[in-house]
Amino acid sequence: RENHRPFSVPFSALQNSGISRHSTRPSDQSGPPVSRRALSTPRQEQLLTAREFGGRNQERTCNPNPRHQDERRNAARAPRHPSGRVPGPQGNRQEGRREQHNERRNEPRRRDFHEGGRGRQGDRGNPHFQRRGGPEHTREGYAKDGEQHVRKIGYKTMEVLLDKDPSEIVITLACNSGLKDLLNQQVNTNFIQLICKVLCKACKSRTDRQSIQHLLSIVKDSAFLKNYLPRYVVQMATDPMPSRRKQYPEYIENILFLLQELVSIFPASSVQETSMMILVLEPTVNTLRAAGVSIGDQIEKSMEKVQNIIHHLQERRRDGTLRTDTRLFLDPHETGPEDNYRTMTIYPTYSEVHLDEKPFLRPNLISEKYDSAEVYLDTHFRLLREDFVRPLREGIVELLQNYDDKGLRRRKFDDIRVYFNTRIKVPLCTSTGVGYKIEFDTRPLKFVRWQNSKRLLYGSLVCMSRDNFETLLFATVSDRDPEELKKGIVHLSFNERSRPILAEVQPSDSFLMVETTAYFEAYRHVLEGLQEIRGEDVPFQKYIVECWADISAPSYLLFGDTYNLEALMKEGSHDCEEDFEPHLEFVRRQNKINVLNPASWPSKQALKLDESQMEALQMALTKELAIIQGPPGTGKTYVGLKIVQALLANEPVWQPGLRKCPILVVCYTNHALDQFLEGIYGFLHRGLVRVGGRSNSELLKKFTLKELRNSRDFRRKLPQHLRGAYFEVTNQMRESEQKICEAAKHLECTTHGVLHEQFLEKYILERHWNSLQRGLAYDDFHFSGRRHSMIVEWLGLGFTAVTGIPGVDQQNPENTDAQQEDSEDEDREEEFIHISEEAELIQAERVIDDEEPKLRSKKKHDGDIAELANMLLAMNLENQATQQAQMGVQRDQKKKMKQKAKAELLKSGAMSEMEEKGIINIWTLPLKDRWHLYRLWLSAYQIDIRRRLVQHEQLYQAAADRLAELRLQEDLWVLKEAKVVGMTTTGAAKYRKVLQEVGPRIVVVEEAAEVLEAHLITTLSSACQHLILIGDHQQLRPSATVYDLARNFYLEVSLFERLVKMNVPYVRLDYQHRMRPEIAELLTPHIYEQLENHPSVMEYENIKGVSSDLYFLEHDFPEEEIQDGKSHQNRHEAAFVVALCHYLICQDYSPSQITILTTYTGQLFCLRKMMPSKKFAGVRVHVVDKYQGEENDIILLSLVRSNRAGKVGFLQIANRICVALSRAKKGLYCIGNMSMLANVPLWSKIMHTLREKGNIGHSLMLTCQNHPKTATLVSKADDFSQVPEGGCSLPCNFRLDCGHVCTRACHPYDMEHKKFNCMKPCQKVLCQDGHRCPRSCYEKCGNCRVKVDKVIPLCGHLQKVPCSMDPENFSCKEPCSKTLWCGHQCVASCGEDCATCTVKVPITLKCNHTQEVECYIKEAARIGTSVACKEKCKALLDCAHQCTGSCHRCYEGRFHASCTQPCRRLLICSHECLEPCTNQCPPCRRPCQNVCKHSKCGRKCGELCTPCIEPCEWACRHYRCQRLCSEPCDRPPCNEPCRKRLKCGHPCIGLCGELCPKKCRVCHNAEVTEIMFGSEDEPDARFVQLEDCGHIFEVSGLDRYMNQEEDGEGTVIKLKDCPRCRTPIRKNLRYGSIIKKSLGEIEKVKKIVKGDPEENMRNGQHLMAVLKEHAIIAQQFQLQNKRLSSALLSSGISMQDLSVAENKITFLSRLAELKSQEARLNFDMKGKFITKLNECLRWLDKSRSKFTGQELMDLQSEIQRITFLVDLYVRCNIASSRKLNSSTEQDINSIQIILEGTKKFTEEEEQFVREKMEKLKSVLPATGLGISDCDRVMIIKAMGLRQGHWFKCPNGHVYVITECGGAMEKSKCPDCNATIGGMDHALESSNQLASEMDGAQHSAWSDIANNMMNFADLRRFL
Repeated sequence: RENHRPFSVPFSALQNSGISRHSTRPSDQSGPPVSRRALSTPRQEQLLTAREFGGRNQERTCNPNPRHQDERRNAARAPRHPSGRVPGPQGNRQEGRREQHNERRNEPRRRDFHEGGRGRQGDRGNPHFQRRGGPEHTREGYAKDGEQHVRKIGYKTMEVLLDKDPSEIVITLACNSGLKDLLNQQVNTNFIQLICKVLCKACKSRTDRQSIQHLLSIVKDSAFLKNYLPRYVVQMATDPMPSRRKQYPEYIENILFLLQELVSIFPASSVQETSMMILVLEPTVNTLRAAGVSIGDQIEKSMEKVQNIIHHLQERRRDGTLRTDTRLFLDPHETGPEDNYRTMTIYPTYSEVHLDEKPFLRPNLISEKYDSAEVYLDTHFRLLREDFVRPLREGIVELLQNYDDKGLRRRKFDDIRVYFNTRIKVPLCTSTGVGYKIEFDTRPLKFVRWQNSKRLLYGSLVCMSRDNFETLLFATVSDRDPEELKKGIVHLSFNERSRPILAEVQPSDSFLMVETTAYFEAYRHVLEGLQEIRGEDVPFQKYIVECWADISAPSYLLFGDTYNLEALMKEGSHDCEEDFEPHLEFVRRQNKINVLNPASWPSKQALKLDESQMEALQMALTKELAIIQGPPGTGKTYVGLKIVQALLANEPVWQPGLRKCPILVVCYTNHALDQFLEGIYGFLHRGLVRVGGRSNSELLKKFTLKELRNSRDFRRKLPQHLRGAYFEVTNQMRESEQKICEAAKHLECTTHGVLHEQFLEKYILERHWNSLQRGLAYDDFHFSGRRHSMIVEWLGLGFTAVTGIPGVDQQNPENTDAQQEDSEDEDREEEFIHISEEAELIQAERVIDDEEPKLRSKKKHDGDIAELANMLLAMNLENQATQQAQMGVQRDQKKKMKQKAKAELLKSGAMSEMEEKGIINIWTLPLKDRWHLYRLWLSAYQIDIRRRLVQHEQLYQAAADRLAELRLQEDLWVLKEAKVVGMTTTGAAKYRKVLQEVGPRIVVVEEAAEVLEAHLITTLSSACQHLILIGDHQQLRPSATVYDLARNFYLEVSLFERLVKMNVPYVRLDYQHRMRPEIAELLTPHIYEQLENHPSVMEYENIKGVSSDLYFLEHDFPEEEIQDGKSHQNRHEAAFVVALCHYLICQDYSPSQITILTTYTGQLFCLRKMMPSKKFAGVRVHVVDKYQGEENDIILLSLVRSNRAGKVGFLQIANRICVALSRAKKGLYCIGNMSMLANVPLWSKIMHTLREKGNIGHSLMLTCQNHPKTATLVSKADDFSQVPEGGCSLPCNFRLDCGHVCTRACHPYDMEHKKFNCMKPCQKVLCQDGHRCPRSCYEKCGNCRVKVDKVIPLCGHLQKVPCSMDPENFSCKEPCSKTLWCGHQCVASCGEDCATCTVKVPITLKCNHTQEVECYIKEAARIGTSVACKEKCKALLDCAHQCTGSCHRCYEGRFHASCTQPCRRLLICSHECLEPCTNQCPPCRRPCQNVCKHSKCGRKCGELCTPCIEPCEWACRHYRCQRLCSEPCDRPPCNEPCRKRLKCGHPCIGLCGELCPKKCRVCHNAEVTEIMFGSEDEPDARFVQLEDCGHIFEVSGLDRYMNQEEDGEGTVIKLKDCPRCRTPIRKNLRYGSIIKKSLGEIEKVKKIVKGDPEENMRNGQHLMAVLKEHAIIAQQFQLQNKRLSSALLSSGISMQDLSVAENKITFLSRLAELKSQEARLNFDMKGKFITKLNECLRWLDKSRSKFTGQELMDLQSEIQRITFLVDLYVRCNIASSRKLNSSTEQDINSIQIILEGTKKFTEEEEQFVREKMEKLKSVLPATGLGISDCDRVMIIKAMGLRQGHWFKCPNGHVYVITECGGAMEKSKCPDCNATIGGMDHALESSNQLASEMDGAQHSAWSDIANNMMNFADLRRFL
């Protein structure tokens, strides 16, 4: 143990080098000490680098591997609480958990997870911040290293802030790091007064609640509040100056306001400081009053209010109920929450869930006025809150009543949806704050279609509880992915009150989760708005509350004000902003109308309006409350656009001041909003803003709030305080996000498999750890791999899972029910038309465009998780390559193990600590208890991580809340600049506070009758002066969740409908422009008393192919109920509607002209499955409720409901019936059970109208357009087979343009047959000779191609030429008679150009070989084209085989081709080596033939076999093997005779327990008794049959043969083979031990051959280092260097690969050195050198698995030749200026001929060249100096000068200039008397630098040399 070296663990806090642990023997156990560095511990290099969560280790720190602690026996361990939480450090226990070193207490704090500053985090980024973070967000307050500079705040700064807007003040202060310093330093009294003023003004901001909270949290903990402010208050009483005393009441008011804000936001943590301040303030106020200072009543009231709140809080603290800072909204002496709606919580309370108390509710008054605005607000608040609370309340009550019911999971609840076994898995960082990934059990929901299901939609409220709803956790769905929902995964965001409870939740805790169907986010925003609206601020109270019938003109419209309506009279649209000045001029001139005087208005014809539309426009412009009812098709939107256009054209009238505000347009749906805003865009191209769900309009995308906010212009205009605050907050979020994400990954990994025990070590008792590490006493089994886990074995998931070891339950029946995986048949989406399903539509309405979840890339996240899981987990259930696969576990066993582990990990039951203490040996536990104990350890590990996360989650959430407020501030800036703001009701609810700040004076509400009254009221601000409501209360009403509230409390009655019923004046549009009169009669008078038809609808043409334009098809086919949800489908109706739709398309209607409507979402899915996209692309399919405001030419309506009970559902609601019947323009076809629907009075009236006109029946009559007298009755889908082409059953018989008759059945489409292709043979005559066209009729005929005899004019030959071709254009096919220039006859045809000569002729090549080539090639060779020599090489290779390459391929013998002769050696596996000739055979590539009773090896023969670990099956009546199949058997061979009888009836000649031989001693006597070993003919001889080849041998002889050992040292390791046929014996029970022994030896050899992968990796890394050392390779050969690097870094590199790489490095380094000499050669030399070099490189780059001896020899020889050649060239080039003697020139020529030659460089030639080169060295020095290199180096060193001091005279004699190296005098050369040196640092012009002396490129005195000072070059040259 002393030698145990420390190793790295995944968290930085544990990376303490030098720490070691010593283990002593426990007192209660015997045996040798257990090494804690057991098989379970990975090596250092196997662990990934990660970081700890920070801080010291406490009871159980989040340290996954505390293996370095040494004081383990006496360390204290905190006992667990029964709930699973870990109490404080005061608890301890006798048996020690391992604690960390005491030295850790002195360690500095570390960063969580990742070290490094903010700069490093910026690279990772957060998808929630990146889009807003531009260059403008860079702050000078941050240094380059990422550290934040404190920006000081002084008196001047605070004075400037005091003049700012409250919002700007609070944002600036909350994000200024200098505020904390300011509040903690002593300042003078004036500064204190100023600080209080600024803080009070900041707290008055209405839109920055989170920033106020952050600001006051700084104040709360500051010395300012605790010391300086109380001291200042005391000084007030003693101030003698009267002038200052008069100002104190104002200051005291500020202080009291500040205290009130503090105690309301932080009731728990600020009560002590505020109570102290009140104690100080009270005597000060009394003293000031006594001194004559006027103390107002407001101060007294404020002080009393704060005192009462403090008293109330102190009582709660004494009761123990004041634990957390939960914001207060009430004075304790005011009325209680049950009486005051403003103090009620939005979320349900415990009492509401558990106590059967009916809440106090008032109905919405629809026939009388409200008593007051407060009663009005209270009524709507309580009704709206009850609408989402009641389903949850009643659902939970019903759930608790049936909790013990066995069928609870299958039970359906009316009000809620229930999810079982729900767990809170990991936290997630989103743009809105901290969310959580939740997992629930999907087995009860296997039939749910998540794509269309309304379950868990965005914004839905869920309630979770783990204690029968004693504790409630509320959350909303923050992200919904149908694919994830199938796996039981959803993302939730918990509300503020639930977050503190999350800190106590363990990942293993199982919750029951219930969901309400309401969109809670919309409820929440509206309810909060109702609580915040003051009664006096409710706009239009006299109408909305008091229901006045006399409506005044808008307050901005004084009598006499004039409008210009010219814009409404123009044909084209224009931009009001662009044409505003001309309009003003026009108004000034003449066209001024008084809108309050009806007589001055233009005519309705001039305004292009009908009478009722004109009346609506007049009302909208002249009344402050205008209500316009628009029945279907009457032009509601058209009138609304006219109103907005008129208002925009006259903006100065209603917006006279400097403060501008936009017109607000509110619509119920995204589609309606898009339609309305697109209409506005026709006359307003700038100033539009759209707020709502995702827009489908390409035109409006640039006007979305998101796009406008991110525009560059907006960013430039944004105030500095917002930009600075955004930068500050996003940085805070990034810091917290890093830590949360890292911890979340660790938590998520624990759910992906079994955690390695090394990370659980400190949670395991010492004796249990020792017991675990000792493992099983099973000596014959050895685990493979260094990281094998004992905990996997202990949990029955490894070797023990397939063996009969005591303590392990092999069957584990408890898990079988959890293993089944449900598979559903998925429709291939691309085959059917896309239908916007209801879930998708609801989701689109709920999600505001800017709040879509933006999580990290799933691919990257999954990759990070997989990487971390590979480190943390001993068994990764998400990874196919599990530990068991390495151990050889079979596939079915591995699958069972995975299923077992998954089932156990999903369970929540864990062992208690008391049970844990009583366990001595954990290996004796039953498997069930082992998992319980594992879950205890895992829970402790998870709790540690969760505890560390709590603070970071709080910081992230607080920053996210502040970020949301900052975004609203940015949005406020966008909206203030707009002219028109369009919002959905959902968007208006979310942006309620912003709208209050924007304060639009004019509000236009489209679809107002569909909007709940509470939603509408909260949209209006106190600044609203003009409200225009457009809608139709007789169509769809607002949707309420609770039917009772909708009907009995009139919650579904909109403000629009209520005011109409209260006789508030309104205008109804009377002329419908949509429906043909027959359809309109269904609505009038049954729904609308009067509805006139516009003349345009009278001119509609009849629907083609149908006898009636309106028809109701009756049937009685029953409906079906959809399994999930309260929806229905009717297959009969769906099939009929689809068939009718196809029939209408055949009538030549465009698919876009047809819409299929249905009343139930269940029918949508049924329709979709019947409508392939190829047939129905373009047809729209919708539910009725989502189609209000839409229209189409033809509507096909499926009503669905048909049942014996007569239940019609919401088909009895008149509003829905109105919408369904009013969408069609030209044709309406309904299908339903009218006999059942007629029980509804309205349907009964409609039925009578239909019967009167004959538009109802059990069959629809189809009429053929081509044969009008032919009619076809259809009542079901199959009947349409009578009209397959949409016409009738008669043939078409249309005469086509070609003269043929159409062969199809009658078809009404393509009447002119323009698209029809006639397939009959064409009969047209193409030429004068009467030849007919051979093509099909529809194909273009073309020219006649019949061949006829024609004479070719150019040559006179007679040829077969196509009839239509001119003979002059025909190429004659006769052979050419011309002779080519080479003398050979031309072989081309007569009409072709003479070709190149291909006659074979001999040619002598450069290699002196002669071969035959085509004539043209020989001519090309004469001008230098290279010809490859095909002469066989025939050289004898190093392997003694003849070379099979050619002269060209072998480079004339320099680089021989690889030998292709087969090796034929016998490999260790008994196969022949099939590789080409080699002296090192590679591993065999044939399929492995090793087989046993259980399975066959599926790998390649040369790979390591996976040992079979099934129990051995060698058993007979006498013996049985107890070992595994792959182990040597532990039983002897049985020699008892076999008692079985063969098929022939004779006794078996084999032995007991062995395979019975197929031969019989009687029937096959000659074969059996054939002598082999000598005893075969004995009567009692027994035989064994070899299974591999089938030969039979006498057993005693074969025993001797099999047991015979090979003698000698050269024993071959191989399998025994059959004595007769030499087939290897691989499978035989009797000789199984011998076979297994041989196989084991073979496996060892395989392992040696393949090499250790880790060793190979290390060798590869070593070679990589060697490659980097040879930097010259990268410089000269970049491509080769890159390839080598890639090969060395690849995974799975083999020994052969390493050998090849090593050789390549050696060769390339030498070639690179030679290439570096290229600069020293002249042009001719370079060309020859590069040619030789490139040949070597090409040969070296060839793909090869190894270098043969021949290849190495060839390369070495050729590189040696190039080395000599370069040396010769360099020396000759240096001596080029000198004259050499003839002997030297002769020697040079003889060497040059050899070195430049193309033949093989033989050893004799090498010796000759070497001798000659030695001789030439003295004559041709390499430096040109006449001295040796050694002498040159010694001279340079002796002189000690830097480069550039050596020069030479005109004759090349070298001299040196010392000092600075610049020539200052002239002299004479001692050798040749030439002038040397120079004057004034200028060298004599005839002299030059002697670079060959020291390698200098510049003289020492030059500017370049002085700047470079390059000593490195000199050293390299030396």
